[in-house]
Amino acid sequence: MESVIGMINEFDTIAAIATAVSNAGIGIIRISGSEAMEILVKIFEPYNKKADVYQLENHRIYYGNIKDGEEVVDECIVLIMKGPHSYTKEDVVEIDCHGGVTVVYKVLNLVLKNGARAAEPGEFTKRAFLNGRIDLSQAEAVMDLIDSKNEMARKNSMTQLKGGLSDRIKQLREEIIYQIAFIESALDDPEHYSLDGFPEKLLEEDKKWITIAKEMLDSYDNGRIIAEGIRTCIVGKPNAGKSSFLNALLGEERAIVTDIAGTTRDTLEESVTIDGITLNIVDTAGIRDTEDKVESIGVERAKKEIESADLILFLMDTSVQISEEDIEILQRIRDKKKIILLNKSDKATEESGFEQSALKEYISEETPVISISAKYGDGIDNFIMELKNMMFHGRIDVNQEVYITNARHKDALAKTYESLECVERSIEAGMPEDFFTIDLMNAYEKLGLIIGESVEEDLVNEIFSKFCTGK
Repeated sequence: MESVIGMINEFDTIAAIATAVSNAGIGIIRISGSEAMEILVKIFEPYNKKADVYQLENHRIYYGNIKDGEEVVDECIVLIMKGPHSYTKEDVVEIDCHGGVTVVYKVLNLVLKNGARAAEPGEFTKRAFLNGRIDLSQAEAVMDLIDSKNEMARKNSMTQLKGGLSDRIKQLREEIIYQIAFIESALDDPEHYSLDGFPEKLLEEDKKWITIAKEMLDSYDNGRIIAEGIRTCIVGKPNAGKSSFLNALLGEERAIVTDIAGTTRDTLEESVTIDGITLNIVDTAGIRDTEDKVESIGVERAKKEIESADLILFLMDTSVQISEEDIEILQRIRDKKKIILLNKSDKATEESGFEQSALKEYISEETPVISISAKYGDGIDNFIMELKNMMFHGRIDVNQEVYITNARHKDALAKTYESLECVERSIEAGMPEDFFTIDLMNAYEKLGLIIGESVEEDLVNEIFSKFCTGK
């Protein structure tokens, strides 16, 4: 890590457009680096023309003109944030100009012409990390915040950005390194440090760490759902009302709905956020045996979607008897997380012959079964309530808990967990104390990967390459 941090004082001055490039009211050009103020002097004329730009106060906003020689390019306001009290801990200048595409690029090109370099994706946040303002998990939370698809994802990203995850990781590392240091001190200086009874005390600590690591690991499934959404597959036989249900969730006529069975012949993907839960919905072709070549391709795709889905929504037509197609689908989704939706409740009668009791053979008692009318929207509220209970076990509180949403973090935690379990086994097997330090140090280093305390430059570059330019 020292090799990466050693680059800090060698940074040149960078610039980028920090807002969306489109016709808008305001466009922002961000500059960061030791020459930020020098560049500003060359292109900014304050409203008070007698003011010395070099002497403008920190954390103040100034009105004036951006000029290319004697030509006024645009009127603007300039925000000055001198290091280390800035986002990157370097001198930062933000120019707020009019938001037209031509204007914004003209100002950016003027900044580049006067000594700045075009910033790479994520380079401002990368400098904030390398200069010690934030750790790596907080830097990744910045991108998660920008990409958040719903309110829960936003809140969880903010919790991580404020140090919710970092604080837990740092606390674990401090406790682990303390025990490593004690063992090594005792082995080097047994006269002053005694290891009598130490394995028992370490075992107690180690079990606590295992529990914490396991809790964070177990939060990944919910965390992934919060961040990415639930991959949801709508299945059913032809004309069961799948497309009508999709349209009811979306609030628009997205899928074609007719009385003709087999209208949907391919998968249709849409995303909708309901009560803070993002569903990445795949509407599939009705599953049945068919001689139609095009429809049969759609049926095969529907079967593949079932395998990759987080959640199956199985629509059954209650206006007719349970069919062989229904039974086939029930058998196919037996081991999947699912909700059974008894559709066309507005048409269901005793004469229709639909027997709900027949489902017991194929589903567990915990499987939700909800009556709905996709056509009229009846029962949708009950579905949403059951969805939240099922996916989050009846509770989720992004204000109080940290949810792991990053696969890199999950991998590091999994390896940490394995190392801590190795320590537990070594203690119980009566191994010498120096054996403990090997696995304890492995756990310490894997936790360090999460916050960037022990990370290679290539990984840092990979992470920040995924950011948007200007952040």
